[in-house]
Amino acid sequence: MFTTIFALVTSSVLAQGAGLTPAGAEQAGTVSGIPEWSAPQPMTPGWSYGEPRKNFFQYKSDAPLYTIDASNIDKYASQLNPGQIALIKSIKGYSMPVYPSRRTCGVPEFVAENTKKNIGFAKMSADGTALADAYTPGIPFIEPKTGAEAMWNSKMRYRGVGVELSRLITSVSPRKGGSDWIKLTSDLYTYYPWGLKSGTKFAETGGIESMTYFGYVSPVALAGQAATYLNSADKPPEVFYYFPGQRRTRRMPTYSYDAPQIGYENQYNVDESYTFSGLLDRFDWKLVGKKELIVPYNALGMYDFNSKHEDVMKSDFVATSQRRYELHRVWVVEATVKQGMRHSAPKRNFYIDEDSWALLGAIDYDTQGNISKVREGYVIPVYETGTCDSLAFVQYNLSEGRYIVDGSPIGSGKDVKWIVDAGGNPHMKPGFYTTENLRAMSER
Repeated sequence: MFTTIFALVTSSVLAQGAGLTPAGAEQAGTVSGIPEWSAPQPMTPGWSYGEPRKNFFQYKSDAPLYTIDASNIDKYASQLNPGQIALIKSIKGYSMPVYPSRRTCGVPEFVAENTKKNIGFAKMSADGTALADAYTPGIPFIEPKTGAEAMWNSKMRYRGVGVELSRLITSVSPRKGGSDWIKLTSDLYTYYPWGLKSGTKFAETGGIESMTYFGYVSPVALAGQAATYLNSADKPPEVFYYFPGQRRTRRMPTYSYDAPQIGYENQYNVDESYTFSGLLDRFDWKLVGKKELIVPYNALGMYDFNSKHEDVMKSDFVATSQRRYELHRVWVVEATVKQGMRHSAPKRNFYIDEDSWALLGAIDYDTQGNISKVREGYVIPVYETGTCDSLAFVQYNLSEGRYIVDGSPIGSGKDVKWIVDAGGNPHMKPGFYTTENLRAMSER
């Protein structure tokens, strides 16, 4: 059932953190099967980078409690979001294996301390859509009062200082009746300047949310193209794109919001990346409250870099064997396009994990009020950071019967690397994301 926002944000007891986890989730369990939170131990000893994460998962022997499909969806509809119901009803053979609920998400002590310091300190911009300041790395708003605050909690969840994905395959399923996949391979690096363990204030970083580089390796038509993104809290991203045929770098001032990404046949917009990315300023953000929902969780199969693309990417959906769902409490946020603004999805719903603040799902509605796209973010415990992240995600385009997978190392042969210490890593420095370096790297 929904937890009323009023009860959450007006209690002086909760304002002091009583009954909450270090990240602001409710510590107590539920009679429906959500366990009480305790500091997680998400892996068995012996893991090191390059070893399959799923092999070291503490609950790898879990078996599904039940599976939801078209035959029994009515029984579980109250615990599903409308997008999940639409997937099951519209995609033949689609199902959701539901496992025991495991609360595997925690935060390191330095993140917990910064989160405490943010109580009464963290603040939003005057228009309420951008983070103005907070102690980082830490959760800005342990008790969010608006949908925008909850979304910024998600944006600022601790993920180390950055992420590296080598030979990442981004896939789009064939057109209906066809058999040709879009498969784009790229190297992608993201740097979070506020993620240093030593800590800083967000305003002191210049309000920079992230810096990203990607360079296409294949197909031949896109190989050599590369781009850098400078994502700020309160202004459009600075995007520079290198085109090898022209041997020049061009600024892309409109490559944001619902602009289609290059190379994906209009299946993938810029702000759909990783379930949601970009500015919040085109929408009004309503914090609906909390609800117990069956969501993607501990889905380490989506990070199995040894799995073959053709075994996982089925014609209409990702193989059931790679997906895992559990019952958890999630924040529900509703975004409605502002009067005078435009967006291809005038209404959107987002589902945020209470334990990690990771995005677990999203629904886009079209101008007629119909569900057009459904996204799932696959959260896992990240052994390097001591937190959880939802990097891999799937987006189903219900109106065209196609889906896209991004952020997953499946088929690449290389694991995702979360970086906690910048050290001498050139990808974890601001200078790597300059136009000069973009040109230099692209012309080698």
